[in-house]
Amino acid sequence: MTEALIIDACRTPRGTGKMGKGALCEIHPQRLGATVLKALAERTGINTADVDDVVWGTNAQRGKSANDLGRMSVLDAGYDIRCSGVTLDRFCGSGITAVSIAAASIRAGFEDLVVAGGTEMMSVNNASKRPEDGPNVFDNGNLHLRALHPQSNQGICADAIATIEGIPRSDLDALAYESQQRAAKAIAGGHFSRSLVSVYHDDDTLALDHEEYPRPQTTLEGLAGLKPAFEALADVAVDSTGKTFRQLINDRYAGLDIQFVHHAGNSSGVVDGAAALLLASPSYAAAHGLKPRGRIVAAANMGDCPTLMLNAPVPATRKVLAKAGLTLDDIDLFEINEAFAVVAEKFIRDLKLDRDKVNVNGGAMALGHPIGATGAILIGTMLDELERRDLRRGLVTMCAAGGMAPAIIIERL
Repeated sequence: MTEALIIDACRTPRGTGKMGKGALCEIHPQRLGATVLKALAERTGINTADVDDVVWGTNAQRGKSANDLGRMSVLDAGYDIRCSGVTLDRFCGSGITAVSIAAASIRAGFEDLVVAGGTEMMSVNNASKRPEDGPNVFDNGNLHLRALHPQSNQGICADAIATIEGIPRSDLDALAYESQQRAAKAIAGGHFSRSLVSVYHDDDTLALDHEEYPRPQTTLEGLAGLKPAFEALADVAVDSTGKTFRQLINDRYAGLDIQFVHHAGNSSGVVDGAAALLLASPSYAAAHGLKPRGRIVAAANMGDCPTLMLNAPVPATRKVLAKAGLTLDDIDLFEINEAFAVVAEKFIRDLKLDRDKVNVNGGAMALGHPIGATGAILIGTMLDELERRDLRRGLVTMCAAGGMAPAIIIERL
């Protein structure tokens, strides 16, 4: 089986994901995807006719993000029409999954040159969201799945996990503060500059060339003063039976007195963004003078309790390490997406990790989480940081709705 080499990675800045407020909110999603696809081709000098496929992650495939955003972005980027594209959805895990599938096709010998990545325009998604879009949260005429696996709001799931684990709000706020501090230091130090590409409007005026979401002025006192975000939502009736989000969790965790500890400051930011990586087989890279920056070591997927929803990253990490024949000590850096502070905090505690190896440049609480793109962003960030620190291996994982987590290990070359 051949290797899947990482030739390059790039991404857009993350813009605030609110209509009328974010710098990217007026950009069409396919234009945002085309931005990174075009940049990747220009940076590497590839013949786009040689790209066997583009594997693209997008969580909300509706409205402007519908109709195979991957293929539409390929065409918008000016790639040769022979380059195809496919769009997939593993919720928050879509970006990692896109890279894993691209790597698998190369390792299997089916393809030699593949682009993987994703786009999420949360400003557009939120503007077009309809109640009936929820397959298991809202009553859309079929409550059979809910009876089997009740699934609540993710924020309330995060609060439930913190309650079960006995993790206090003060610890979650401390992690959120550290995320902001690390992100500010990384931005000031230019740690993201290698991968970052600017986004322009159709008239060639600049839309965004820097991270828009971070709040470096954040203080622990300020975080402590924020109102819990999900307490009121917990008792909202979500179907024709009158069942609430809280009751959906209590259906499986009877008597759990949920303590509400997550808020806007220790939850991931709502943002827009896109990212892409170019993967190649060793034979193609050698024949076309492409110098690889890294390789895909192993990838894995894991399911866990869909009611708590956010707990799969730890078992996914153990699974991917076993597949690679590695231990935690063999991993130099970790990226665990900060969907909510408890996800990262539990990950660190359960695996007994050195905090100085985890999310070293901050995470989604500071930088934002463009759902279908985040995994590809984190892999590119990991590659950049391994190079910057002259380290070898990194592991990237994240929770996903439905109680899932993909995980991937990369190695710098």
